[in-house]
Amino acid sequence: MPKQKTNSGSKKRFALTGTGKIKRKHAYHSHILTKKTKKRKRNLCSTGLVESANLASVKSLLAMK
Repeated sequence: MPKQKTNSGSKKRFALTGTGKIKRKHAYHSHILTKKTKKRKRNLCSTGLVESANLASVKSLLAMK
């Protein structure tokens, strides 16, 4: 059986933490930033974790078991 390939877009967007959780970046922080408040932009800067509902699909994109 051949190995499963990792999705190229996913490996650029997600990262694994030391404990095995998957980090992600927030959306809406790339353009049209003038109308967004400083607080909103600051909170979008930080990373978050992938929710449990989406964990299985992200793991399959990253070719994890």
